[in-house]
Amino acid sequence: MLLYENFTGNPFSGWEPTDASKGASEVLDWAYQTYGNSLVYACSFGAEGIVLIDLISKVKKDADIVFLDTDLHFPETYELIEKVKRRYPELNIHLKKPELSVEEQGEQYGSALWKRNPDQCCYIRKIKPLEDALSGATAWISGLRREQSLSRSKTEFVNKDKRFQSIKVCPLIYWTWDDVWNYIEENKLDYNPLHDQGYPSIGCIPCTSAVKGDGDSRDGRWQGTNKTECGLHTTGE
Repeated sequence: MLLYENFTGNPFSGWEPTDASKGASEVLDWAYQTYGNSLVYACSFGAEGIVLIDLISKVKKDADIVFLDTDLHFPETYELIEKVKRRYPELNIHLKKPELSVEEQGEQYGSALWKRNPDQCCYIRKIKPLEDALSGATAWISGLRREQSLSRSKTEFVNKDKRFQSIKVCPLIYWTWDDVWNYIEENKLDYNPLHDQGYPSIGCIPCTSAVKGDGDSRDGRWQGTNKTECGLHTTGE
């Protein structure tokens, strides 16, 4: 088993996928054969997440999937999760909440922390919960794509994740935004209707805005600040 401690590089280095899934199916097969129940998919239930859930269900019907429930998500996101649960009843979909409720966070740190210190808010409501969710897990899956942003452009299929001291598997690195939507349409998958309203990336309500035109798919997240990532993907390799 490839462990964090003995990771020396992407085992798929130099491999050029030629299959229809652009390597995603092969990487998922490898990941579940390698890690089995020690592999967790941290899913945001965005467009990429819906694609990965469908691909994962074909490899491991009872896979563990965790959603970081900040209690600040759009109603449409929660509605989508329920639809996905009905479509894939064998998947183990867990909603992981922070230790502090929004009200408790306000009492301790002041109201609307996401406006004053979004990094701290993300740590409390997303990063620390994922640390807890990955406790005991050897590896985790992410829906990162190289096309999404400059900071994600060097992502490999398999990565040493310093932040969570684990192996991060990214099956969709070669997928384009069009690839994602073609797959959703061809397989008639449910998706968040906010995508049809100008939201390419959907997170918490206070930190997500609709965008106009083409550009970085992270546009619309933390608008008006220099922040483009919640922190889950910025400190690992």
